[in-house]
Amino acid sequence: MRKTVAALLALTMAAPAAADPLADAVKADLPSLLALYRDLHANPELSFQESKSAAKLAAEAKKLGFEVTAGVGGTGVVAVMRNGPGPVLLMRADMDGLPVIEQTGLPFASKVRATSVAGVESGVMHACGHDTHMTAWVGAARRLAAMKNEWSGTLVMILQPAEEIGAGARAMLADGLYTRFPKPTHALAFHNTGALPAGHIGYAPGYVLANVDSVDIKVKGVGGHGAYPHTAKDPIVLASRIVGALQTLVSREIDPQEAGVVTVGSFHAGAKHNIIPDEANLLLTVRSYKDDVRRTLLDGIKRIARGEAITAGMPEDRMPEVTIREAEYTPATFNTDGLTRSTAALFAARFGADRLQNLPATMGGEDFGRYYLADKSIESFIFWVGATPRDKWDAAQAGGAPVPSIHSPFYAPDPEPTIATATEAMVVAALGVLGRK
Repeated sequence: MRKTVAALLALTMAAPAAADPLADAVKADLPSLLALYRDLHANPELSFQESKSAAKLAAEAKKLGFEVTAGVGGTGVVAVMRNGPGPVLLMRADMDGLPVIEQTGLPFASKVRATSVAGVESGVMHACGHDTHMTAWVGAARRLAAMKNEWSGTLVMILQPAEEIGAGARAMLADGLYTRFPKPTHALAFHNTGALPAGHIGYAPGYVLANVDSVDIKVKGVGGHGAYPHTAKDPIVLASRIVGALQTLVSREIDPQEAGVVTVGSFHAGAKHNIIPDEANLLLTVRSYKDDVRRTLLDGIKRIARGEAITAGMPEDRMPEVTIREAEYTPATFNTDGLTRSTAALFAARFGADRLQNLPATMGGEDFGRYYLADKSIESFIFWVGATPRDKWDAAQAGGAPVPSIHSPFYAPDPEPTIATATEAMVVAALGVLGRK
């Protein structure tokens, strides 16, 4: 790996500024890629419903000479290109959109409506920019297929469903991703972001994205008339105490140098002014990096809910019910040291230090980490590619309107620099792993 990276760095620094075959090839391909991007953006699909997107991209991979298998883990696609001995590189793009009504005003804005697997009907939008991920996946596949004389090894390019609900990576692994197909030695992915100007790259070593847990708390009480609270056991008061006490978990029970979040995102109870209900329901998101911190937070939620109920005089059969939704759990994503360092060095040489930033980890979630956790001998790296149009970025830095973040109905990446940079970055990172013939 060191020899390969050194050779690529030397080549990058020695090449004349005007001679850039990769950038020229990506630029020539951009009209086709941007047309694909607009099509994907206008036709988003919800989690585990990405059949049309998968079919479009699978057809592209087949034309390039990949061995393509569809229907992996639901709507997932695995495209394999064997090109001699060497490492096995997994490159992932996620496909699903979000139940968001688009408000960008773009001429190719989504007008799609669909019903999620949870049975909720809504508008659908690529508010997380997975359309840029899929487009750059195609761009990188085209370039690497055209450059087969420059690398050796096996390329496993996957299109993953259901990242937005934290289930797609698990589904593909359960469907034999590491047994039916070449098992990777390395895994790469990128995610676009509104937190950087378009065409810039960000990365973080070590933990980069968080454990994500969803927790439900059903707080039981004894209902009654609002005028006679002494004849009831008010679950709203009890639930309020629980919400307040939960804030001590991060502030008083984990090391101040460790990271954790406990957020109550929903508090629902009652239906009328003068009725004390017999139940209140809390919905929580819980974030962490390390397993021991995660366990402290989850155990603490159970303990606090029960303890506050005891303090309120609730009988044993009216204790709160705490449900940790393990099926929705997304583990923390970890960038391994060797691949992170070597790829960051390649990015610095390729794009310049002014376009590369070492960023702090985020409490967002991303199920890409499952590919590493399934076998920790794999080297793994995910990075960010900025997507905010330069004029909007500069205006925001000068105190103007803040830029929309991902998951916003106004999120609109600047597609040309975002897709071009992501494509080049994925190719450069891939060559850093697969080496040169």
